[in-house]
Amino acid sequence: MILNGLLAFLNLGTGEIIAIVVVILLLFGGKKIPELMRGLGKGVKSFKQGMNEVEDEIKKPLEELDRNDEKK
Repeated sequence: MILNGLLAFLNLGTGEIIAIVVVILLLFGGKKIPELMRGLGKGVKSFKQGMNEVEDEIKKPLEELDRNDEKK
């Protein structure tokens, strides 16, 4: 039930997206938006890097176990 509400919230049309962009332009101005997007990009990149590190940490012991089993 909560998921349905979330999906309905994310169902944005073209008019809503244009309205959001206009509001953002009015609030922040044209000069601040590139800085905000750069910061957002760095945050996403850092998040992906962290996720990859966690995935590697999980896979590393499993691969070592597999190698030990093959040696036996």
